[in-house]
Amino acid sequence: MSLLVGLNPASRSASVLHLAAMLARSADTDLIVTTVIPETWPRAAAARDDAEWQAYTHETANAVLDHAAAVLGGSVRAEFVLHEAASARRGLLELAELRDVGMIVIGSSSAAPLGRIALGSESDALLHASPVPVAIAPRGFRTKGDARVGRVTAAYRGTDSSSTLVLDAATVAAAVGASLRIASFAVVPRTSGTAGAGLDAERGIAEKWAEDIQADVARLLSEVSTLADPPELAGTVIGLADTWEAAVDDVEWDPDEVLVVGSSSLGPLARVFLGSNATKVVRHSPVPVVVVPRRAL
Repeated sequence: MSLLVGLNPASRSASVLHLAAMLARSADTDLIVTTVIPETWPRAAAARDDAEWQAYTHETANAVLDHAAAVLGGSVRAEFVLHEAASARRGLLELAELRDVGMIVIGSSSAAPLGRIALGSESDALLHASPVPVAIAPRGFRTKGDARVGRVTAAYRGTDSSSTLVLDAATVAAAVGASLRIASFAVVPRTSGTAGAGLDAERGIAEKWAEDIQADVARLLSEVSTLADPPELAGTVIGLADTWEAAVDDVEWDPDEVLVVGSSSLGPLARVFLGSNATKVVRHSPVPVVVVPRRAL
C-alpha cells in the first residue's frame, strides 16, 4: 500500500521527503508525492489575471515536484502528482481515498524549532479528518544513505486504546524489521497547586503511576511475545520531569526511530484526533511521529 507525501507548493523543504523515503524503504512500498494547488475556476469566470495566477501556481508547484524528484534521486519508487482541490487538507484526503494509501506523510510547520514539530492550520485540520495514520517529520529532519526505521517507540498512556496501539506498533515493527520500545511520559511541576498536599505528594503519585505503568507494560510485552512474528523488544522507558519538553528529552532517542502516538479517545471514531497531552508529546518529539487513528468500534 502506497504512502502519500504532501508537499507545500510554496517551499522546497526536504524533511518530509527524507522521512517518506525512510518509511518507504522500511515497508518496501512506493510513494505518491503530491502538491495541492487551488482548484481552477470555471473558464467563463476566469479573467486574464486569474489565468496568469493559475499558470504561476502550476509552474511553482511543478518546480516543487521537480525538486522532490531530485532529492529522492530514484532511491525509492515514486510517482509525482499535481492535484487541484479547495484546500491542501481536502486534496490530500481526496487522493488518500482515491489511491487507497496506507499513510499520509507531511512536514512540520516552518514555525517549529529546528528538530521539532509544529502543526500549521492545514496540517492540524488534516489530523482531525484523516482516516489513515499521519506521519510528521520534524523541521530539518535528515537521514543518511539508505536509512530504514531501526526502532519503533509506542507511546503508552495506560488505557485500553493505547494497549491496542502497542500491539499494532509491534506488528508494524516486526514487518519493517525494527525493534519495539514502549514509552510513557508525565509531568510533575516544580511548584504544586495541590492544596494541603504539596509537591512531595504529587511526586509520590507520579512514582506510583510509573510503577503501575511498568506493571501494565510487562503484561503487554508478554502479549507481544506471543504474536506470530514478534519484533525484537527494546524495553520500556518513562520520561518524568517538570515540563513536557524535559519529559520527552528524559528519554534517549535514536536517529532512525519513529514515535507512534494514538488518537485521543475523545476524537471521532476512525479519525486522527490528538488530545492535549499527546499534542505536547508530538510538539516536543525530536524524532518523526506517526499519529494513528482510533479504531471504529
